[in-house]
Amino acid sequence: MSGPVIAVRGASKRYGPVFALDNVTLDVRPGEIYGLVGLNGAGKTTLIRLILGMVRASAGHVEVLGRPVTDRAGWARVGYLVETPAAYPELTVRENLEVARRLRKITDPTAVDSVIDLFALRPYVDRRARALSLGNAQRLGLAKAMLPRPSLLVLDEPVNGLDPAGVVEVRTLLVGLAREQGTTVLLSSHLLSEVARTATRIGVLHHGHLIDEFDANALAGRVHPRLEIGARDPARAAEVLRGAGFDAHAADDGLLLLEEDRAVQHPELVATTLVRAGEPPTRVAVAEENLETYFLRLVGAPAADDREAEDAR
Repeated sequence: MSGPVIAVRGASKRYGPVFALDNVTLDVRPGEIYGLVGLNGAGKTTLIRLILGMVRASAGHVEVLGRPVTDRAGWARVGYLVETPAAYPELTVRENLEVARRLRKITDPTAVDSVIDLFALRPYVDRRARALSLGNAQRLGLAKAMLPRPSLLVLDEPVNGLDPAGVVEVRTLLVGLAREQGTTVLLSSHLLSEVARTATRIGVLHHGHLIDEFDANALAGRVHPRLEIGARDPARAAEVLRGAGFDAHAADDGLLLLEEDRAVQHPELVATTLVRAGEPPTRVAVAEENLETYFLRLVGAPAADDREAEDAR
């Protein structure tokens, strides 16, 4: 299709006086992997529920596959997994998948075996769902989402509970579906680093607002570099640098951090300043801000070190 696969226009969802979503507008284009990130409670699951027609918007409207979300005509081409994977606990993995196949009116008799192999569930086909580990229960949920061989796949926290190998498998699967089969994927997560490895475009939700949206390949340009300085007397070194016009502040690990362009682009000026003042640095290194710190800075949340310091007060 030429237009967006998902079109959200001014969507809000209100529960009493609380807005879970507030005037959200976004498009998910054909063949892309759109990653929706936000802290827990940011509104990610609410937005996904709106897109899937599981709840009604208080305002605005949503279209999926070119139709209003209330028009279910095209939903045979949509696969989804929302929050925790649901399964009949007393049925086996194969029985759960067979029930899902029949409920979705999938006539292909090979569909169940295909997703069993796709998600490495063959050793567990005769195991009851209640006996599955969290990771294998997640695999079962993902297998059910893939049963219709969807053109649109909507996943809420798809790697929850998976071990590192499982995370890589799901990431590889999603990228392959988008690149090789043109499948459009919308996924949500609170882990920016994982979304950055998978998504082609990223939207950031915070307190029900879409506060930022950008292509994943632009993420590197948004991460702030910084100059890290080690010194035998950090307090004295910071005083020297501030006296020379540098904005130096101390980190919890004893290093001094300088984020201004002049320092990052010319670390030799910083080192020379300290040497001339009799405080030669023990470390001079340009480091990139990590993705977690960038995300927390974007949403205005304190970094882990800051939260720990507040808790200690």
